[in-house]
Amino acid sequence: MKPAPDFLQSIFEQTFSTLQQARQSFSPLLQPREVGIITSIATGIAIVSGLPKVGFEEVLKFPGDIFGIAFNVNENEIGVVLLGEYWHLQAGDEVERCGHIVDVPVGDGLIGRIINPIGEPLDGKGRLLSSTRLPVERPSPAIMNRAAVSVPLQTGIKVIDALIPVGRGQRELIIGDRQTGKTAIALDTILNQRGKNVLCVYCAIGQRTSGVAKVIATLEKQGAMEYTVVVVTEGNDPPGLAYIAPYAATSIAEYFMQQGRDVLIVYDDLTHHARTYRELSLLLRRPPGREAFPGDIFYIHSRLLERATHLSQEQGGGSLTALPIIETEAQDISAYIPTNLISITDGQIYLSPSLFELGVLPAINVGKSVSRVGGKAQRAAYRSVASNLKLAYAQFEELETFSSFGARLDDNTLKTIGHGRRIRACLKQAESTPISMVEQIAVLLALTANLFDDIPLTLMSEAELAVRNAAADFPAEIITRLETSEELTAEDRDAIIQSVHNALAQFMSSQKAEEIV
Repeated sequence: MKPAPDFLQSIFEQTFSTLQQARQSFSPLLQPREVGIITSIATGIAIVSGLPKVGFEEVLKFPGDIFGIAFNVNENEIGVVLLGEYWHLQAGDEVERCGHIVDVPVGDGLIGRIINPIGEPLDGKGRLLSSTRLPVERPSPAIMNRAAVSVPLQTGIKVIDALIPVGRGQRELIIGDRQTGKTAIALDTILNQRGKNVLCVYCAIGQRTSGVAKVIATLEKQGAMEYTVVVVTEGNDPPGLAYIAPYAATSIAEYFMQQGRDVLIVYDDLTHHARTYRELSLLLRRPPGREAFPGDIFYIHSRLLERATHLSQEQGGGSLTALPIIETEAQDISAYIPTNLISITDGQIYLSPSLFELGVLPAINVGKSVSRVGGKAQRAAYRSVASNLKLAYAQFEELETFSSFGARLDDNTLKTIGHGRRIRACLKQAESTPISMVEQIAVLLALTANLFDDIPLTLMSEAELAVRNAAADFPAEIITRLETSEELTAEDRDAIIQSVHNALAQFMSSQKAEEIV
């Protein structure tokens, strides 16, 4: 056997030397793993034993890359809420601790995307681009880090912006029976944020697939997905996903708020969220209370909505405005969950089925609706023209009810009723047609100046459109004052009224006393 050439000999020596150094420097790393087993499986939950050091809301990993949240931490077993399809799990399967609580990806890469509560994309546009994750459960900002609500959040809906205004950082509840237009109001508010530097997060909780698809199609058609994140759980998703959905959506919104930006979040709806929590709690053998809800049902919503606020300038000055939606049954706003949320929020927008059936859209009952904060955030010019409108409308509703009994009415009462009917006609608004603040002020100023009173009700929609078109021709300095916090001067008011009067002249000349008020 011939000896190996010198160059091969040197290669062998170098290789063996490298292997010897690697063997000497290697030390086996022992990493402890805590593993338990499933003792039983039920709808959306699992009972696990053998993990004595698990903490509350810690993430556990199940076979098939399914994750769960430790919900009940008892002495001998753990009740786990599952966050995925669990049909393949069975008693005896291993469960592993992950060592962290459930979190969600956040950042600019989520804008325009549709995801589920654990950050998995649902829109077929590939993986999410995000380098930061935040826990879905986070403490709300401290009181000292908050500032007063001082800037309006324009919804583009006349009746809300005039009578039930919402400020940036406020929590305004949208409440009403099924199919009365609750989602439509929230959707119109999102559409109206185009060009206003407000990011939006829409959270669908346990909604039907067709309903979510309709909302997303509207957002895409109107170009609103450019500034919106959609977090979705559907009706057939595991209840654990529906439970964490609003918290995950809030963490996404909080990330932008902490960057100093203004954010709007819509929870659609918290009725499903409360029912999901009741389902999970009863499956985990927690004691039921009123209407079979567990005793901490108030706490799960209060700790969610307390995260909506307006931060002080030292904290960046961002804001998070919440529009939670709640569904009532047979107009019962005194039920358990509605009263809970009414006490947590800063006001409510109540939608009436009777108004909906009469074709008064949006079907907002002004008498039962209130905003405890937004009036202070209204622009000065807006507040000056809308201040007396709610009182006039309330008087009209009382007199209209009285007149339905057939009583003889004097001329002043007839005039008040006629004026109120024109207020109601002007407050009607089609879906997905938000109106700018300048146009709204022009219409409201015409109402308060009684310029519509001589116009037949049949021509009110055309007359209102003429006023809105006339608003585009206002002088630039007047428009600037209307859009800022400056008050409306007497000269500005006179100029607007004159412009509106000229726009309505064609309708006034055609009307006569044949109209029966």
